[in-house]
Amino acid sequence: MRKALRLLKVLLLGFWKTLTVSRRVAANLIFLGFLALAVFVGFGGREPRLPASAALRVAPSGLLVEQESRGVSWEDLLPEEEGAAETVVRDLVEALDLAKDDPRIRAVYLDLSRLGGGQLSKLQAVGAALERFRESKKPVIAAGDYFLQSSYFLAAHADRVYVAPLGGVFLKGYGIYRHYLHPALERLGVKVHVFRAGVYKSAAEPFERSDMSEEDRTANAALLGVLWSAYKEEVARLRGLEPAAIEDYVERFPRHLAAAGGDAAEAARAAGLVDAVRPRHAVREELLAMVGEDPAERSFRQVDVAAYLRARRAETGRDEKERPKVAVIVAQGVLVDGLPRAGRTGSAPLVQQIRRAVGDDAVRALVLRVDSPGGSALAAETVLAELERARHAGKPVIASFGSVAASGGYWIACAADEIWAAPTTVTGSIGVFGLFPSFAEGLQSLGIRNDGVGTTRLADALNPSRPLNPHAAEALRLLVERSYAAFLERVGRSRGLSDEQLRRVAEGRVWSGRHAQENGLVDRLGGIEEAVAAAARRAGLETYAVDYLEPPLSSKEKILRELRERWAGRDLARGLAHLLLPGELLQPGIEGLLGLLFKDPRGIHAYCLACEGID
Repeated sequence: MRKALRLLKVLLLGFWKTLTVSRRVAANLIFLGFLALAVFVGFGGREPRLPASAALRVAPSGLLVEQESRGVSWEDLLPEEEGAAETVVRDLVEALDLAKDDPRIRAVYLDLSRLGGGQLSKLQAVGAALERFRESKKPVIAAGDYFLQSSYFLAAHADRVYVAPLGGVFLKGYGIYRHYLHPALERLGVKVHVFRAGVYKSAAEPFERSDMSEEDRTANAALLGVLWSAYKEEVARLRGLEPAAIEDYVERFPRHLAAAGGDAAEAARAAGLVDAVRPRHAVREELLAMVGEDPAERSFRQVDVAAYLRARRAETGRDEKERPKVAVIVAQGVLVDGLPRAGRTGSAPLVQQIRRAVGDDAVRALVLRVDSPGGSALAAETVLAELERARHAGKPVIASFGSVAASGGYWIACAADEIWAAPTTVTGSIGVFGLFPSFAEGLQSLGIRNDGVGTTRLADALNPSRPLNPHAAEALRLLVERSYAAFLERVGRSRGLSDEQLRRVAEGRVWSGRHAQENGLVDRLGGIEEAVAAAARRAGLETYAVDYLEPPLSSKEKILRELRERWAGRDLARGLAHLLLPGELLQPGIEGLLGLLFKDPRGIHAYCLACEGID
């Protein structure tokens, strides 16, 4: 018995020692891994040296955005999943504008295979930069297995467009389609109470209808017509076609396919959308002849946008600390009160950035870049008040609209000295709504009743388990009407519109940027560059630096962003990330499904549902 106990003791001690050693080894490996990463950032990530001859590889990944909308995490060091990545438009534009005068860049290779999509005004901004590059007489080559609507718009700006055999060009036009939930909610016994101000304010329609209202259908059809016409006209101009030819290709696509024997690539070539049907190796040989071979990669010499920008910024060594600045603040995504989640804009970070710009003596003017369908009315008013404070401090404020600047997105722009928009910006939607769901009927059908006692007639107000309290309903109606009146007052004061003019352009109706200018909601048509120049003029600046302000990053996020910029795409960084983190920690987070019920203590929203549904 004693021998057995001694043996058990020896085994337990041995196991414990092994466990202790293993723990120390694991901790040391993790420490060495982090040390290695730090060494790579500090020493291994030297600025890339550009070859004497190369192609600039423009390969946008995921969605085109004004500013990265999510925090930096370990998964950013890994290959992005489809649709998870983002590409900042201004990075592509800056790289193309620098490359056109750089003798080392002999051509641009457009690789659009990972482009997840982009709203038309963003595509137009990149397309304009491609046209400026072509003015240098250096070629732009676009090649892909197939092209969808967004990727083809950029490809059309190339000198030569190649599609692979069995590929094709698939265009479909624009549409707004959504699910209408009212019949299902009725079956479930859920009653959604909607309080609306604005005939065309359709954001809550899915909760109270089974189909699109005629007012919403009319407004959406007019907006989509502007966008589709702009798309067809620009593509037709670039390809030497008539807009009617693009329309015919989409409307009679089966006939085009049949004429080509079912070969989509040949159908695209016959329609003049591509120059030739070529496999990848043939495109590679053409680029090899242009820029030479990179023996290490066994391909043509190339540099991607991130590496090129890093090298050029290091070469110029521009020290702009002493120069006056025009600060650019981006309001992107749904506007919420307080702190945001990924893909949304919180009023608190925006206010913080505005205050930082006001407190910086080097900042002489401010540009608010809006790419938002709106959201919380309270958040919009909070941001507007801070922008007005900036103007009162003597700093001009210019609003520049991206693809979408509607409802609450337009509200915050009312503080600006000038408003600039792209012709295809989706804007307006001047209206307000409140929404409250009641589950009382559904619960009763399950035999669940809610009962109790309160000290006042509002004690059960906004309790979704009970029918909507009539006193609370009246209060919500009044709040919505007051918020709408405040919205109209802000717009009227900012734009100098009479009550009659306001009613004509408001009521929740959505406008294109060009129509918004015609109706007095926008001052000028142009992109972010023109808006920045306008801000500089108002501040009396001839030379200035442009400073894009961003929400502050944590120390961890700063390290990860540095790693991503220096080492993303390299097997070593990916291997270290896999080594240091368990696989389950590298999975992307699950996004919330309900994007309409914003964080707003009053539940009053200035939001444009149609603006996010254009596809």
